[in-house]
Amino acid sequence: MRDPRVDRLAKVLVHYSLGIRKEDLVSIGAGLAAEPLVLACFREILRAGAHPWVRMGPDSALARTFFEEASDAQLKHVNPVELYAMKKVDARLTIVAPENTKALSNVDPGKQAIASRARRPLMDTFMKRSAKKEDDPDRLRWSGTVYPTHAAAQDAEMSLSEYADFVFNAGKLNAKNPVAEWKKLATSQQRLCDYLNKGKEMHIRTPGGTDIRFGIEGRTWINCDGHQNFPDGEVFTGPIESATEGVVCYSFPAVHHGREVNDIRLTFKAGKVVDASATHNEDFLFRMLDQDKGARVLGELALGSNYDIKSYSKNTLFDEKIGGTFHAALGAAYPQSGGKNKSGLHWDMVCDLRKGGGVEVDGKVVSRNGKFQRATWPR
Repeated sequence: MRDPRVDRLAKVLVHYSLGIRKEDLVSIGAGLAAEPLVLACFREILRAGAHPWVRMGPDSALARTFFEEASDAQLKHVNPVELYAMKKVDARLTIVAPENTKALSNVDPGKQAIASRARRPLMDTFMKRSAKKEDDPDRLRWSGTVYPTHAAAQDAEMSLSEYADFVFNAGKLNAKNPVAEWKKLATSQQRLCDYLNKGKEMHIRTPGGTDIRFGIEGRTWINCDGHQNFPDGEVFTGPIESATEGVVCYSFPAVHHGREVNDIRLTFKAGKVVDASATHNEDFLFRMLDQDKGARVLGELALGSNYDIKSYSKNTLFDEKIGGTFHAALGAAYPQSGGKNKSGLHWDMVCDLRKGGGVEVDGKVVSRNGKFQRATWPR
């Protein structure tokens, strides 16, 4: 039986998140398991008078085969067709539908670092175009989402039906009017952004050992309200590249390129990671940190504000949005935030604040125990 929430999600993605217009060229990249959502989005894009371009494949198997067989020259290759598409499409939708989330667990991390570094031209083009003003015809509109699969459900320790409920509830798709709910969150998040935009320094501490300061003066906090990642629910900025100081101990395993790294501890001095450790896949962590000059510098600092997401699922798209968490990304910054760091890496790592964590801006408490301190901020 067809899940009506799939069609509802497609409508929200096409008309609200991406704002598809007549004559837009829209790329859809997806795993094979996402076929029901791809078809629903394809239909909505056509109804909007735009031109859908679909690319689907067994992503887990393809990625593993690539890293097993590719030569160094192939790892370093930048596909000119992919780069051209990144420069030309009006909107880009990515649907993650993993069939095996552990497919890359045993590939050579050195190869992954080479490939990640090689994709920097794609990352730079993506960042540059997505940062353009909303009325700029060259602005890239993009969104990434998840289609429920058994593999993702197993990671989240849920049945497939439970995981589907988790996914759709996180996107507010059970509401009578999901878009109205996203606009409501957007209003409260903007109030929070307006406050943070006046700040000079953010200080975050947790009972687990995190004690870290970020320079944020002059940087712009961005309101993430369902127009890009979906589900959404965060506010973020690009911290001053030379002003991160202290230690952060991440609460949740950090997943990147199919690798799960546990108990990450990073020490920053003058904005750069000077010491790092992990209890699992530490070698992969160091390979990612050493891939280029920008990989040891933060490109993003964010506060999670989606209180419909309550549990860790080993999927960063959801985990970084959990209301009452903060996350920071090593590597490339989003230019619209004022961040200047460039890298082939962008790796989000999440820290839970709900059991004693505190966030202060210029000495004033913004969040305590994962709860924002003003009633007009996200709840």
